[in-house]
Amino acid sequence: MANIKSAKKRIEVAKIRTERNKAIKSKVKTAVKKVDAAIANNDKAAAAEALKLATKTIDMATSKGVFHKNTASRKVSRLASSVNKMA
Repeated sequence: MANIKSAKKRIEVAKIRTERNKAIKSKVKTAVKKVDAAIANNDKAAAAEALKLATKTIDMATSKGVFHKNTASRKVSRLASSVNKMA
């Protein structure tokens, strides 16, 4: 355990940020699963709506610094292409 005050603070801050990042990543995973479920059910309208929500969630996570912008772009692109393939 740290003895220096600044080191103790860094440990606390890291714990708080880790919990926040974990919660944000969980929301993204849930949104992606909803898109995948809609695709599995062949429901184009629901998939498009879920894609819109998932894209927003991923973009918000990127703005908070949880995902790198290229990672977010890749995730959105893959989801969008899978929804578009449904036709």
